Amino acid sequence: MADFHLNRRKFIQSTAAVLSLSALQANGFTLDSNKKNLSVALIGAGWYGKSDLFRLLQVREVNVVAVCDVDRNHLEEAGRLISERQVSKKVPKLYTDYRKLLAENKLDLVVIGSPDHWHALQAIAAIEAGAHVYLQKPVSVDVLEGEAVVQAARKHNKKVQVGTQRRSTPHLIDAKENVIDKGLLGKISHVEMCCYFHMRKNGNPPEEAVPEFLDYELWTGPAPLRPYDGLPHGSWWRTFMEYGNGITGDMCVHMFDTVRWLLQLKWPKRISANGGIYVQKGGKSNIADTQTAVFEYDELNCVWQHRTWGAPADPAYPWAFIIYGEKGTLKGNTMKYEFIPIGDGERIVKDVVFEREEYPEDLKEPRIELNAAPANRAQMRNLLSAIENNHLPVADIEEGHISSASCILANISMELNRPLEYDPVKKICVNDPEATKLLKRNYRGDWKHPYKG
Repeated sequence: MADFHLNRRKFIQSTAAVLSLSALQANGFTLDSNKKNLSVALIGAGWYGKSDLFRLLQVREVNVVAVCDVDRNHLEEAGRLISERQVSKKVPKLYTDYRKLLAENKLDLVVIGSPDHWHALQAIAAIEAGAHVYLQKPVSVDVLEGEAVVQAARKHNKKVQVGTQRRSTPHLIDAKENVIDKGLLGKISHVEMCCYFHMRKNGNPPEEAVPEFLDYELWTGPAPLRPYDGLPHGSWWRTFMEYGNGITGDMCVHMFDTVRWLLQLKWPKRISANGGIYVQKGGKSNIADTQTAVFEYDELNCVWQHRTWGAPADPAYPWAFIIYGEKGTLKGNTMKYEFIPIGDGERIVKDVVFEREEYPEDLKEPRIELNAAPANRAQMRNLLSAIENNHLPVADIEEGHISSASCILANISMELNRPLEYDPVKKICVNDPEATKLLKRNYRGDWKHPYKG
């Protein structure tokens, strides 16, 4: 059984050709570098918000006219860094309230990198203001928020690309075309997905005064107002269900979306989950440290597992998917994929594509995920072509909603300790009024939930 490794340079060249050919075949166009210089804004100027915007600036000359963040330190840093990177060298206008930004600027595209509890409201506001949107995953923190974003995008005919960038990852595109689509796996009836990163915070920081540079009231927005116990930026907010969907909504959404894309799956027939805080009981964090979820399709189960403690089942694949077929197995993550045939077939291994030679500035950017940068650039190129040629982007809002909502439904199933069947037409959990009520969260204060159905 022979190992098959591509020469890196040939892989880059062949992958670029595949991407270009796929785009031409699917949409009948090529990108024109002389297209309109788009007016762009960034809402949420933390680490990944800036990272997404910088990837856009690498693939197209755009005019970043405005930036918003409730942390003035983040805001001023973002303004400076953007001025250094964009061709005009202009410092964008700086805002602490996204509503004012949208009201005062005519925008073609808004990049949203705020915490999860803001995604739906800000995306809908940007769409209604006339902009297309690049939206970080998950698209929502409740199911009906996501439905509202899809409705807004379709009503206003705006393109929304979701940051589930495995759909644009070169080695995974290769896996789809040369393993999945060629039928090397045979009949597929089981998928495993996992994350074993120790990413759940477990601290007990004391309450303290809110610093003058942070608008904590506006940072919290529609979510419950927790006592302030330090800057929520980075990973601290992710450890609370008030602001997100736990590890399942943060990490499973990527792998489940990848599997759905690879296997052309839509809504699961049924979703069940169990788990909780089994090991890390000492801190304030209220997201599950252990969870197993099952997304059921006809003759196919997609099983998710995460633990924020202990060792990974396979150290080479601590965050991954494994697709089992009757003729072989496909293992994949952000760094590589492996096709392992049953019998005498040829084993295939493909590694991540880094674009360090093409984009040497990547090496100087703090905290950049070098393995994800090529995929993020491809996501941006795809969104630009979707805008200019009126086709759906590869990670269209409806696909992002299905993946996000399925993970939210897994959390609801875990909370209620029973399987759920979601009807995406009626927007209910079938024969389960209690679960249906949990599809829409209560908003704090004067904030209004966007779902009108």
